[in-house]
Amino acid sequence: MAINQAVCASFKQQLLQGDHDIDNDTINLALYTSSATLNGNTTAYSATNEVGNSGTYTAGGATLTGATVGLTATSVTASTAFVDFANASFTSATISAQAALIYNRSSSATNAAIAVLDFGSVKTSTNGTFTIAFPTNDKDSAILRLS
Repeated sequence: MAINQAVCASFKQQLLQGDHDIDNDTINLALYTSSATLNGNTTAYSATNEVGNSGTYTAGGATLTGATVGLTATSVTASTAFVDFANASFTSATISAQAALIYNRSSSATNAAIAVLDFGSVKTSTNGTFTIAFPTNDKDSAILRLS
């Protein structure tokens, strides 16, 4: 089992094929245990090694809201597109998770993987709030950046 943070290769291809609309599609985030195998070759959401239902967390995770897409152009030849989401929280939850998968429920490729987030270690909540706090939405820090 291995978890490696990455923008999924299939997402890159599907993006160029016009299969993702971050502003209008239903984008979800699912949480996974340290037993999961997630990396840049992940192509779709799977319930295998997903954390169990607890509190407001249910299979498939939560729909991400507040998508904000930006573009920073530093020169004619260098620019970075980036996206951010509102933080996702699961209340009254007992969760132990090492990773998350951001995926598109609206894609023609069913539950198409977008990105794997590796937390670096197992993060837990015990009958409390488990929050995914997204970083600053800019070309250097946003959770998803294409340059």
